[in-house]
Amino acid sequence: MKKNIVGIKIGTLCADKNISKAELAERSGLSIDQIELIESSDTVPSLAPLIKIARALGVRLGTFLDDSEELGPVVHRQTDKQQPATFSSQLSNANSHLDFFSLAASKSGRHMEPFLIDIKPSPTHEPILSSHEGEEFIFVLQGAVKINYGKETYLLHKGDSIYYDSIVDHLVSAQNGEAAQIVAVVYTPL
Repeated sequence: MKKNIVGIKIGTLCADKNISKAELAERSGLSIDQIELIESSDTVPSLAPLIKIARALGVRLGTFLDDSEELGPVVHRQTDKQQPATFSSQLSNANSHLDFFSLAASKSGRHMEPFLIDIKPSPTHEPILSSHEGEEFIFVLQGAVKINYGKETYLLHKGDSIYYDSIVDHLVSAQNGEAAQIVAVVYTPL
């Protein structure tokens, strides 16, 4: 993923729609400092603020992650190489242990965001949970994954899956200090 592409797209969309940073902050429920950090950062923010910004701008989440306009079916081959999008937490890099590989980046107008996600052992023991509108489905391909969901914790192994409402505070992390891999599908209503 090109450096600061998310910040550039946010700035362009705001300019096109004549929306100030203050208005974007108000519409999204984020602070102006968070908006400015997202616009100037070289990493992609966590899904929660990105989804809030997408809703505030009236665009789909994928608008920030790709530029393609394919109307028909999109096939993603195992041999297709792409740079991951590494998401951080809202105001730190504490959750930057997730590398997202879009499985439908070239599909325009999509309502779901399917990802192959490599989960690295977290460099910090400080879990920062997030929430956003929508739903998520996770299927574990390799390793063990811990899902903090509200006040509950779920441990998933290869072949296990979970489907939950994203509005509840949640965090996905690798278990036992070993990397894991999942397929995740994120749905966010516009």
